[in-house]
Amino acid sequence: MKFEVNDRVEVLDDALKGKVINIDGETIYVETSEGFLMEFHASELVKIEEEQSRMIASENISISDIIKEKQPTKRAKSVKVKPKERNAPPMEVDLHIEKLVNSYRGMSNFDILNIQLETAKRQINFAISKRIPKIVFIHGVGEGVLKAELDYLLGRYDNLKFYDANFQKYGLGATEVYIYQNS
Repeated sequence: MKFEVNDRVEVLDDALKGKVINIDGETIYVETSEGFLMEFHASELVKIEEEQSRMIASENISISDIIKEKQPTKRAKSVKVKPKERNAPPMEVDLHIEKLVNSYRGMSNFDILNIQLETAKRQINFAISKRIPKIVFIHGVGEGVLKAELDYLLGRYDNLKFYDANFQKYGLGATEVYIYQNS
């Protein structure tokens, strides 16, 4: 179904109605009748025409109620973000080896570096799958081997940008990653 800005819509699996505010591919941003901004996939919404919002006189059942009964239930995702949290990194990953394993005694530098890089890769994939836009990897200053390898790893992803994290908060030992989420 094709949606346009200002269309009146109803959520298939919930008792929510609202108006389309913005469209980003298959993601539809809706302002509910209560004034909340929410994000939905296009398949979770149905456009309401004026005659649909009225009751069917003979049955005393609204068409939207019938549509709701036919659809499987899903939870609506709320995307209301407080202004203070927009710039705050929602996810920090400390790559110091003592934070990742109980004991690193007997490990070679190569083994330690592999554990750190595998953790970074796993956290990036987790953030992509959960649509987390920012990650800060705390790698420390040291000799720069982990930072160089982390930069190489991050450079292999097309959908992210990375740069040194906030100096006042992390000093020189952290890299901030911004993930571009498509659709």
